Amino acid sequence: MSGRAPNFTIERSQATPEKDARNTHATIVPPANGPFERGERPRIVIIGGGFGGLACAQKLGNSDFEVIVIDRRNHNLFQPLLYQVATAALSPADIAEPIRRTLARYRNIEMLMAEVTGIDVAHKQVLLADGLPVPYDLLVIATGSEYNYFSHDEWRERAPGLKSIHEARQIRHRLLLSFEMAERATDHANKEALLTTIVIGGGPTGVEMAGAISELGRFMINRDFRNLQPDHFRVMLVEAGPRILAAFPEKLSTYAEGYLKKIGVEVRTGSRVLEIADDGANIDGTFIRAGSIIWGAGVKASPAHAWLGLTAVPGGRIPVDQHLRVEGFEDIFALGDTASLAGTDGKPLPGLAQVAKQQGDYLGAFLRSGSDAAGFKFHNRGNTAVIGRNAAVFDFGRWTLKGRLAWLLWAFVHVYLLINFEKRLLVSIQWIWRYLTRQRGARIIDETAYRQAASAPENAWMKGN
Repeated sequence: MSGRAPNFTIERSQATPEKDARNTHATIVPPANGPFERGERPRIVIIGGGFGGLACAQKLGNSDFEVIVIDRRNHNLFQPLLYQVATAALSPADIAEPIRRTLARYRNIEMLMAEVTGIDVAHKQVLLADGLPVPYDLLVIATGSEYNYFSHDEWRERAPGLKSIHEARQIRHRLLLSFEMAERATDHANKEALLTTIVIGGGPTGVEMAGAISELGRFMINRDFRNLQPDHFRVMLVEAGPRILAAFPEKLSTYAEGYLKKIGVEVRTGSRVLEIADDGANIDGTFIRAGSIIWGAGVKASPAHAWLGLTAVPGGRIPVDQHLRVEGFEDIFALGDTASLAGTDGKPLPGLAQVAKQQGDYLGAFLRSGSDAAGFKFHNRGNTAVIGRNAAVFDFGRWTLKGRLAWLLWAFVHVYLLINFEKRLLVSIQWIWRYLTRQRGARIIDETAYRQAASAPENAWMKGN
């Protein structure tokens, strides 16, 4: 199958359960004349409205296909800037756009907000948690990734990651609440514990979070709080490997570590997290109390491979050919963080937004035309991470960039990649204002959430004097 363009002549013969023995889900046949019964045009169902799924849908806009996009959220989220929501620099609406609004101009595309629970391969249906299954002729899986807690899923609630608006708000709430509780604390040890933040994972997300939290905390202490001192404040970045930003050249990693230390971040490489509790974490056998713990130690693909009865490669990704077709299936495709495809260097393509978007653009055009002998080729636009004010790193493969110029380029690229002109303008204005004043405009603590947190037994230590 590798190297061969697909045949998109779609037959509507009735499948049988025996047609694909790998289907592990119960067979569910929708009733006649159901709301998602196939029409006259071939139907493409896209699971996931992220970078890849949305790019694929847009390429299929106003085509001869009927397209249904299914996502458990009603919005597309620009995840690279989610850390700025968590650190009160931006509001969720600045980096999120309703999927329906984005796709409204394409009359052949329908959006369905629902949670997918499986795929009935034999009868070509997507199974939903609530409601009738959705039949498909061609299926695109773009379900993205989730954080990998390495068999410690009980840590998820104590150390949220950054994959959703809910998690970003949760982190922001804990950070801001810790400062408020520390302002009232009379016990020095309690004050220091509340003002300690542990960021687990030295990849781009962890580095960006640690730098942003350090800048936010020191600004608030110096300007807004009367009973707090800079020496109470502590940000710790914990990485199990020998260096942070391991995917970047070593000279950029060294620069990033030096800058983080300069702005007060304590960088611990070669350190393992052994346990996470409500009031802190055990790092290399030493328990460190903390008001906030943030997870960024690694990701894994969504469980989509299990829906197909596949044994996934490391990381949970689904093997695909150069046309992004799932190996062993003629009518199912996967892209982005869900798919495993080797680049020109023989290594799997990284889980980056640019990879997902390029694959979505390619697959949408490929499905629309039905032919492409060459297959997908990734064009690296550079890997980047922002470290702090006037500091970022860029890796373009053959050459690198760091410092203020990299920071300006990072800002330009991220504004450009936002989904529409309105978001680009809003974010640009806020960034300029924040740069000039150092103010963070989204420092809001919801009083209902505050009461719930204050009354939770696990947070009782935060109120101790």
